[in-house]
This record gives sequence, C-alpha cells and structure tokens, in this order.
Amino acid sequence: MKIALDAIRSCLEGAIPGQIATVAADGTPNVAYLSQVQYVDASHVALSWQFFNSTRRNILDIPFARVAVIDPVTAAQYRLSLQYLRTESAGPLFETMKAKLAGIASHAGMAGVFKLLGADIYRLLRIERVPGATLPAPPPRHNLLAALRASAEQLCRCTDLEGLLGQTLDCLEQRFDIHHAMILMLDAAVGRLYTVASRGYEVSGIGSEIALGDGVIGVAARERTPIRIGHFAADYSYGRAIRNSLAREGLVSTGHEIPLPGLARSSSQLALPIHAGRQLVGVLYVESPLEQRFGYDDEDALVALAGGLGAAIQLLQQQGTEESGRATTPDAAVPDTLSNEGQPLTVRHYAENDSIFLDGDYLIKGVAGAILWALLNDYANHGRTAFTNRELRLDPRIRLPDLSDNLEARLILLSRRLQEKSAAIRIDKPARGCIRLRLARPVELVGIIASH
Repeated sequence: MKIALDAIRSCLEGAIPGQIATVAADGTPNVAYLSQVQYVDASHVALSWQFFNSTRRNILDIPFARVAVIDPVTAAQYRLSLQYLRTESAGPLFETMKAKLAGIASHAGMAGVFKLLGADIYRLLRIERVPGATLPAPPPRHNLLAALRASAEQLCRCTDLEGLLGQTLDCLEQRFDIHHAMILMLDAAVGRLYTVASRGYEVSGIGSEIALGDGVIGVAARERTPIRIGHFAADYSYGRAIRNSLAREGLVSTGHEIPLPGLARSSSQLALPIHAGRQLVGVLYVESPLEQRFGYDDEDALVALAGGLGAAIQLLQQQGTEESGRATTPDAAVPDTLSNEGQPLTVRHYAENDSIFLDGDYLIKGVAGAILWALLNDYANHGRTAFTNRELRLDPRIRLPDLSDNLEARLILLSRRLQEKSAAIRIDKPARGCIRLRLARPVELVGIIASH
C-alpha cells in the first residue's frame, strides 16, 4: 500500500533526529544524522544544510538519498527515497527552518553551534514502512476540524472589530485549549506590529510593539509564513527581539516601551500571518509552556482560522468606512462625564513620534497618540466631545495611511490603554461610527515640538 507523506507528518517534527544515507562518486556510502526533515507539501521535503561535509559533497555529485524517520509517539519507522532539486538560503521556508533549528539547538544545549546554511529541497520518490513493533497512538487531544467549524460559525456573527478580537481569543481558549495568545495588527507605514488583544497573561501588553523580522512574530510577518517552534529558542525570545529592534533603530530602552506579553519561558510557539487577500493585516500568535504543543495539524487549523479572521477584519473595515460616510455627530443630549474640578491632568504630547504622557506616565504613541491629541485639542479649543470616525479618517493631524488605515483597531488600542491606566480620560462608542470623549478631571495640554 502506498504511504502518503501527509500521513506521517508527525515523524517530521524533529523530536527524534532523522538519518540520511548518501553515496560518493566512488561508491563509498555515508550515513549521518539530520537536524530537520521539514514537510513542504505532499510531494516534497526540505532537509537542513548546516555543514559542508561528506553528505553535502555526495548529494551534489549524486542527487539521491535515503532518509530514515521515526514517529516520536508510536516508534514506527519509515524510509524516504528522495531526489535533490535545489537549495534555498532565503525566503519563507528557509526562515521557518531557521527558527525551528534555533529551538532544537537551544533544547540540545547547542545554541550558537547549529547554523542553517540552506534548506535543501527534495522530491519524494517513495515511502517504505520499516517492519517492527510499534506503540499504540494516543487519542487526539481534541477534534481540530470540529473546533475550526465551531469557531468559524462563532466569528461570522461578530459585527464589530472589538467583538471579533475577543471572540477569536475565546475560541482559541474554549475550542482549541490554547490559553496564551495575542493578536497584533500591522502598521505598514513604520514596519511594526502592535498588540490589540491578548489572553492568558498577567499584563495584557496592549499597545506593545515589535518590528518586522524580530522574534517569531516579526519573522512570520516579514516572510508572511507560519513559524512554529517546539522547543524554547533564546534567539526568538521577546527580550532579544525588543533589544534587536531598539539597536537597529539606534535607540536604547527608556522605560517608555510597553512590554510585549508572553511566557517567561515559552517552549512552544506558533505565529500565523493574518491576511486579507494579498495584504498582510497582522499576526495571530499562540504559545505554551509545554514542548511540542503545536503540531502540523494545529498549524493547519490555525492557518485556516487566521485566514477567516483576516477576511472578517477586512469586511468590518469596509463596513466601518461606509458607515463613517453616513454617521452624524452623536446626540448632544446624551450627558457627558466632564469635570472642571480637581487637580488638572497634565497631558504631554511629543510631536516627534506622537507619544502621549499623562502626568509624566507614558500612555501610547504613534497614530493612537495623534488621535487622542487631536480629540483633546478640539475639546480644549471648541468644547467638543462628540466625533465621527469619518472626520478622524480625514483629519490631517492624525495622518492615517490611505490604505487599510485600521482606525477601529487604533481606537480599540487607545480605549484599552486608557482603561488599563485608570486614566481620567475615556473614549466611548455611543453609536456605530461615532466616538465620545469623557473627562473626569480638567486637562492641561503641553505640546512639545521635536528639536533638530
């Protein structure tokens, strides 16, 4: 009976190293261990190229190999007959294998020793089952297809972005048994991702940022491919990612960055790009303290979930833009929570990056900071507290990007940061396409223009 590669993907997780057999031009055989055998598709695998050794020389002379792999749960063994096609040293597949190798190396105490030089692509010729006793396979943790279906039905009923983000995290927790997750949106203008929702952490990290290419999340976004690691990988940890980001921009930590949420020692990580058509919207990230928590099947299911999430975000953005054109200023008869009593709240705005400080305490920066500064200035100068999404989109002070401005996501970010800081300022949504500014203390606005 022909064995399909998809049926033995559990053998390709890297839990047990594979072995590769090649032959030199003079007929001398060579057998070596492999760090990775990566599933590419039903007809191809990728092997890690780390050293220029006998295996490498042999395969360049005679492009055929046999690879032995073992199922880490049942101990079933298989032999793969392969034909070498090419080597990739950049791109999504290479970055996926590079990240996974970093996890394997850290787990084996070989961090800094293992270095991926390339991903060797092979065509699968055939698979043979090696005779021998095996262990019974355990029952699956949960039915991923059923979880995906129930999640899709739940998410399609969401009518606003905030509800969609919350329901997505609910589905991960209740349907997939995933208790640590976050959703980040892309700010394409500055090449960074910012956290808009999280679940399972002591600190939410709402508003925290990471640059494209940093850590598991940044690499997945930059390469637009899922990145999955089954062991702790120091090279892809949050602390290193933040340090790399600051160093690349010529900055040092000032204590004004919002730290990314995350497990102190994350042993399994999976970052999935969120797409809307060809456009990158953001990243869905999940993690676990357990090693090898996420397998190929988990990845497949969550890729599908992220795809549905991207389509839903795009639809809600389009609806929000249309409603912005129809929305009017909220009914002025609705009472505001405004106060002219008590100690004034000092709001400082730094024009260089639109960062906002409340009584010297950092709140937010970027577009969300520009939004709050515009609202507070209109209140101070004109007494306004009611606004529409449409006018915010057209306001030149905010400088929203023309394409996929993510205004709703930035309003969610701003509102949650104000709530977390227990600030005397609140942003409410009294109606669709409308927002209202509420103040519990008088405010003193201090604008600081960058010096050059």
